Amino acid sequence: MTPSPSIDAVDRRILARLQEDGRITNQALAEAVHLSPAQCNRRHRRLEERGFIRRYEARLDAARLGLGVTAFVHVTMERGHIREVEKFRDQVRAMAQVQECYAVTGDFDYVLKVVARDLKALSDFLLGTLAQLPGVNGVRSSVCLDEIKCTSALPL
Repeated sequence: MTPSPSIDAVDRRILARLQEDGRITNQALAEAVHLSPAQCNRRHRRLEERGFIRRYEARLDAARLGLGVTAFVHVTMERGHIREVEKFRDQVRAMAQVQECYAVTGDFDYVLKVVARDLKALSDFLLGTLAQLPGVNGVRSSVCLDEIKCTSALPL
């Protein structure tokens, strides 16, 4: 989807600053983008209403919360089980361990980012839960050794 033509450089500065700090006050945001607080608030609300800002969230530290393992899981679906796809997607959406899920091209049908307490918990989840879902033919995982970059910020 291409950006709306009515988004300008000031809107982009607002979005960039909000990506850095979603809890910034309107006053500080206005100062950062060189607008009056009233103008900044109007633009900010318009960006929300038009769907440029999907939501605000706190990014938690998985390791500090006891989730010491991150894995990228490749899922292959059985051919001919088209009816199972939506069921699979619904069940994956409901799994707290799955942080992200993408339908992809190539050798696999889905790539998931999964967090777990430890390798045993990851194994239990992969073999006892994910691999048992209707239509799943195979599951392969790669355990993350070190996080080099993790961001949700988009290039503006």
